Amino acid sequence: MATLVFVHAHPDDEASQTAGSMARAVAEGHRVVVVYATNGDHGDRPDDLAAGETLVDRRRVEAARSNEVLGTHRVVWLGYADSGMHGWDQNDHEASFARADVEEAAGRLAEVLGEERADLVTGYDWHGGYGHPDHVKVHAVVKRAAELAGTPRVLEVTMNRDATRLQFRAAVAAGLADESWDPDKPMDDGIPLGTPEAELHWAVDVSPWIGVKREALASHASQVSDAGMMIAMPEEAFAAMFGVEYYIESGRPDGMVPGWFLSQ
Repeated sequence: MATLVFVHAHPDDEASQTAGSMARAVAEGHRVVVVYATNGDHGDRPDDLAAGETLVDRRRVEAARSNEVLGTHRVVWLGYADSGMHGWDQNDHEASFARADVEEAAGRLAEVLGEERADLVTGYDWHGGYGHPDHVKVHAVVKRAAELAGTPRVLEVTMNRDATRLQFRAAVAAGLADESWDPDKPMDDGIPLGTPEAELHWAVDVSPWIGVKREALASHASQVSDAGMMIAMPEEAFAAMFGVEYYIESGRPDGMVPGWFLSQ
């Protein structure tokens, strides 16, 4: 059995991006560890916070619930502040993850990888999928931490830009979306969403775990603009959009392989 460490920028990222792979690994008897780089303190602030309860408190409770749904074995918080979206003033806050020293942050993560004797660590693609500063920093930190810890395999979760384009066109044709959004339009950082299919290595079918993935997302109820929007999708549309998880793995031959990265 293998030990897998999934590194995410914020609580709820695990649910939307790698929940299917995590649930599958758990079901097969592998050890799954989740590391959150930030506390998610710039997420949506719910109106029902109790006296003395902070947004960070709420998001930690929601993350615990999501991980219970997924069956993960350990949750680690690196403790950095959320940097906010690209261009926000929070990007430059002294405690933000975006400003963290890569060596220092990688050292923290490498300790976890070493403790777990991780066989595989997963981060994000080089531009964080959509340019979020914390996601971009996760890419750099995971890569360096794997070097420090000697973790043999590094995967980068991303979105399949070509599949997203086809799904969007189908949604427009079915009257479920309008053409105001263009999947090929540069995001805030000037780069389009995700990664072209030609640069991907793994397409993991997680459709048997789509219900678990949806339940994990629903655990993050305070985040109405992200998780809430996804959960509001019709089940068929949700399954079409989130039923396959895509990864890059450095060192593999070119070409995307539909399959499971733990069996090949």
